[in-house]
Amino acid sequence: MPVTPSPSTATPSPGPPSPGVLSPGVLSPGPSSAGPQSVDRALAVLDAVADADRPVGAKTLARRLGCALSTVYHVTGPLLARGYLVRTGEGYAPGPRVPALHRSHQRHHGLDAGTGALLGRLRRATGAEAYHTAYRDGLITVVDTTAPVTDTAHPFTPGPEVRAHATAHGKALLAALPRPLRRRYLADHGMARFTERTITSAERFEAEATRVRGQGFAVSVGEADLAYTCLAVALPERGDGIVHALSVSLPTADFGRRQGELRAALARAVPDFPALPES
Repeated sequence: MPVTPSPSTATPSPGPPSPGVLSPGVLSPGPSSAGPQSVDRALAVLDAVADADRPVGAKTLARRLGCALSTVYHVTGPLLARGYLVRTGEGYAPGPRVPALHRSHQRHHGLDAGTGALLGRLRRATGAEAYHTAYRDGLITVVDTTAPVTDTAHPFTPGPEVRAHATAHGKALLAALPRPLRRRYLADHGMARFTERTITSAERFEAEATRVRGQGFAVSVGEADLAYTCLAVALPERGDGIVHALSVSLPTADFGRRQGELRAALARAVPDFPALPES
């Protein structure tokens, strides 16, 4: 049974981490060696803090991740020391190292501040939230968005996209891939049903991909979230091995009367997507 440390002992122990009690599907136990398991736990703590809208206390982290409180103290020690977390009066918050990681991410993907500026212009032109998404090495990621980070009800947030088959940006990216890569992605990530409109058949998705390529854009009308509709276009190949897409989303009730306007705005934005930097 885990023992809760007193405030005077709430510092990382130099010894091995307490194994804690892991909740299924929340914090994977991983390999039996302590190293990979500790890394997994540290990343789970980072995710939990990043996803929260305010600082998170140690007891709350332990409860959310299904682990011992001593485990939280153990894994947050190195994260604090390296600047990935900071401790406030309310709990843990993202640290100063996090913005540097974002800048590194942008640099490695050949992006710059121009991408954010482009999304901002698209947002102002349409009144709809705008997104940049990308496919790379079997993963689809929402790279950036104009949606406020405090809008926890918004369905599309930066990070791994787990509903690609049900979103317009996912459809646009997957339709741009060779069929074997597309089928492999769907097999690896599954085709979960999110609403009654979600496509859950690989054969039906192939027909959808053909339609997307033919019309030059992708639409998801309430397939990932009934309240939202999104429209997306894949960007021309840039020679970096990454497939990029621009998209917008808005309430489904508003989509019908604005579809043509949104398509035109996306078409105008595509040529302004930043080019790869000169090598």
